[in-house]
Amino acid sequence: MRIPMHTSDADEPTRDFSRLRARLQGIAYRMLGSVAEAEEVVQDVWLRWHEAQADPPDNAEAWLITVTTRLAIDRLRASKVQREHYAGIWLPEPLLTGSTADSPQDVLERADDLSVAFLMLLERLSPEARAAFLLREVFDVDYPDVARMVGKAEPACRQLVSRAKKQLADERPRYRVTPDQHHRLLSGFAHAMTAGDFNALRSMLSEEAELIGDGGGKVVSFPKPLRGARRIAQLFYATHRRLHERQRVQLVRLNGEWGLLRFIDGVLEAAQSYETDGTHIVRIRVQRNPDKLARIAAAVTG
Repeated sequence: MRIPMHTSDADEPTRDFSRLRARLQGIAYRMLGSVAEAEEVVQDVWLRWHEAQADPPDNAEAWLITVTTRLAIDRLRASKVQREHYAGIWLPEPLLTGSTADSPQDVLERADDLSVAFLMLLERLSPEARAAFLLREVFDVDYPDVARMVGKAEPACRQLVSRAKKQLADERPRYRVTPDQHHRLLSGFAHAMTAGDFNALRSMLSEEAELIGDGGGKVVSFPKPLRGARRIAQLFYATHRRLHERQRVQLVRLNGEWGLLRFIDGVLEAAQSYETDGTHIVRIRVQRNPDKLARIAAAVTG
């Protein structure tokens, strides 16, 4: 059964679900770091919601968020086992945001906590802690409801959220960078990539910069992070020397922040997310797994 896209003449349960769908998708995506898996969770929630109409719940929103959260927890437990055997480094599936490619069904409630860097931090939390933290801190759900949705006592949920906040605060970058600063630095870096300007590339990279790639075992990628400004600049320079005009770089918003798409012969080859301190690039996450690029590729070519 397909989730309804138009609800002008739909019944009340369908309208309730459609009204909350973006919120459910936002929870599932932040839990799983995968658009495809989030969509599968929401599809499963719709089927269960349809079946539940034999004895409709009093609170549609609470019911739908609870089922979404618990299904996402179960799927994340299974995914964590699978990711232990993932080929190379696992990175979240990037999301193209802030563009005309977005549709009402694809928008996941825009927020600063959508960044790839933030999703990677969430990977360090247990499934229950991740759910409790997101519900409370991102979606502003009251603790009694968080406890009911996660299936734990309220004091236990408060403790989960408190520990998660402390862990994430300890690991999040200390610097605050405005979108304009981020945009200017990435614009310069994109120009240097296209021009093959090694000195400019190196000057924009922190000496301790690192590059992390995800090929999913389907395309070549580094099995471990590549570290150091010189080594990373050499990589981009060598790519330019090899490809020349076959390479095209496009500045876009990925997961709510400025990032780069790289095309080779007109085909999307990588989605690159950047962390900066406002002056230098400190970390680059390069998604090259074709499966995780498929939605962005379809959007930018369509």
